[in-house]
Amino acid sequence: MFKKLFSKKEDLSKTIELKAHATGNVVKLEEVPDTVFAEKMMGDGIAIEPVDGKVVSPVEGELIQIFPTKHAFGIKTKNGAEILIHIGLDTVSMSGEGFTAHVEEGNRVKVGDVLVTFDLELVKKKAKSTVIPVIITNGDAIESIEKPVLSGMVTSSNEIILKVKLK
Repeated sequence: MFKKLFSKKEDLSKTIELKAHATGNVVKLEEVPDTVFAEKMMGDGIAIEPVDGKVVSPVEGELIQIFPTKHAFGIKTKNGAEILIHIGLDTVSMSGEGFTAHVEEGNRVKVGDVLVTFDLELVKKKAKSTVIPVIITNGDAIESIEKPVLSGMVTSSNEIILKVKLK
């Protein structure tokens, strides 16, 4: 009996739930207007079309990368899932204009911690899209990904948008 309970706990530690990283409408990754994301070249995930300029951490983990242009963040969870949050499409060309990072590489973050704020209207003017994909980049470590919400409005750090089970 003890072994059964322990196995269940072990299984739970291999599962991660990602909450919404922004407030807005959920977009299937396949519908993101960028081949790299839509064809899942970097990994599987989901995206949100934001209604405001705030991105929060969808998980508890460590910030392992912040792009110099502040348009993308990498987070590693305790159990090893690696997550990329990419704000907008072709936003790298904005060279950080309109983006304010509220964290630094190496910081530990919790669900709901503000990672970045950005000027949504400026991104609408200067980038290809404002959509914000969240991607699990280490697909070789993933057993399965469940997407409980495939459309509709979500509120940042409220709804679970991905359930990831590690191998």
